[in-house]
Amino acid sequence: MKLASVRIDGVVRLGVIRDDTTVALPEVADTVDDVVRGGPQALDAVRAHLATAAIRPLAEVELDRPLRRFNRDILCTGWNYWEHFEESRGQRAGQDPIERPRHPTFFTKGPSTVIGPFDVIAYDAGLSLQWDYEAELALVIGKDGRDLAEKEALEHVFGYCVANDVSLRDVQRAHGGQWLKGKSIDGTMPLGPWITTADEVGDPALLRVQCEVNGRLLQDAPTELMAFSIPRLLSELSRGMTLHAGDVVLTGTPAGIGSARSPQLFLRPGDLVTTRVSRVGELRNRVAPG
Repeated sequence: MKLASVRIDGVVRLGVIRDDTTVALPEVADTVDDVVRGGPQALDAVRAHLATAAIRPLAEVELDRPLRRFNRDILCTGWNYWEHFEESRGQRAGQDPIERPRHPTFFTKGPSTVIGPFDVIAYDAGLSLQWDYEAELALVIGKDGRDLAEKEALEHVFGYCVANDVSLRDVQRAHGGQWLKGKSIDGTMPLGPWITTADEVGDPALLRVQCEVNGRLLQDAPTELMAFSIPRLLSELSRGMTLHAGDVVLTGTPAGIGSARSPQLFLRPGDLVTTRVSRVGELRNRVAPG
């Protein structure tokens, strides 16, 4: 299923997308967050109520960010495609790692960054002129777990979204080289367009991640090229640290970022950023002063 947050007459409700043209509005739960945290029973209840749900054309509703309640910061993965690691070498200015890491690189970004699938990316030239795009596959945890074995890790994934980890490159470097500040600007990370449940996506290693700016394809890679697989990410991330239902995990961006190009290519007001992951969905976000 594709579970969406739909806004109707100013009220955000749970919606189930059908054929990308209509939305069913089951009365079984108030929000997508409730279903994610409710376990398999909540998802079964949604399925059971679809037959009697009201139906509306998708064009008549507004899609909001799929999740609105966050347990903590968004959990993120850096350098998880080796081509991206290599293209970024010249930007690290002596910072570690020099060689390919043997373990995943994790960081976080604030939940106030999250916007809807068609919302405006809130550009502020006073903060930076180096706004970069990063298309990513995001996953949503559906079952609490700690110290997960790789073979069981995917059992804890509720579903998948598309994300764009918009980053301010000079702000990243200005604060000790850490990534939190340069990636935590309010209203800058599109997420959505809905949560596609894990059963519908299948093997997350068989997807394709793409980003276009103004119709120009700048990132395009299969998820099988990840340096560390999703089961490996979840296993290492959960060591000594419980992952909770509702947590969002970004899995890294492929090569093609703007700051690694020659000449560099940064986002500007008016740009249209299209981010897609096969079998999951597509985001379309205009860059505009926020």
